[in-house]
Amino acid sequence: MEFVVILVTFFVLYFLGSLKVIKQYERGIVLTLGRFTGTRQPGWRVVWPWFQQMTRVDVRSTPIDVPKQEVITKDNVTVGVDAVVYFRVVVPEKAVLETTNYIYATSQFAQAALRDVTGNVTLDDLLSKRDEISNQIKAIVDKQTEPWGIDVENVKVQNIELPSDMKRAMAKEAEADRQRRATIINADGEKTAAQTLAEAAETLSNSPGAINLRTLNTLERISAEPSQKTMVLFPVEVLDALRGKTRGQ
Repeated sequence: MEFVVILVTFFVLYFLGSLKVIKQYERGIVLTLGRFTGTRQPGWRVVWPWFQQMTRVDVRSTPIDVPKQEVITKDNVTVGVDAVVYFRVVVPEKAVLETTNYIYATSQFAQAALRDVTGNVTLDDLLSKRDEISNQIKAIVDKQTEPWGIDVENVKVQNIELPSDMKRAMAKEAEADRQRRATIINADGEKTAAQTLAEAAETLSNSPGAINLRTLNTLERISAEPSQKTMVLFPVEVLDALRGKTRGQ
């Protein structure tokens, strides 16, 4: 009788120990006596101890940081570039059976692709075409990890670290470009002002009495200022007579 009780207790404990909880974002890869026998879905699942082994696989979108890589660009500039890769396991059994560590392997492929792609572009393209370069890296990594049941969702090139001398050179170039634009704008303003003055002078010269009105307006503004001035006014007829006499001589 005691033997039966011990045996029943053993089987109860054995059964309770075989119950496993698989979360909604997990899948369980089960090996029975070393052979793949199925993928367990979320919920309560039975995995018999000693005979079966289950590996949990997270099927959520997973980000991994690609460490900074020292890269020589196509125009021989040494830069430091890092990135982030977002991937998701879509075939859990392949992720477990086809590679020993799919996260580490994906990270290594991403590092290699980052060095290859950024090493084949110029510094200007690297700074101005980040999205295009990121898409190229994504295509390379996605192709390499597809046999492992992994889908690379996105790749983003993050920081681009330039040498200090290159930063100074770019700052000087940007400052020179701003000064050039300021000079052009100033010259355009002076040109427009000169054209406006020329048009105004032509309008005044073609309108009889316009000069006299302009002169009176100027005298009115001057007389309103609180300063001592001496003004000598000559009639226009006198000035015209003097001009005619000068021409006659």
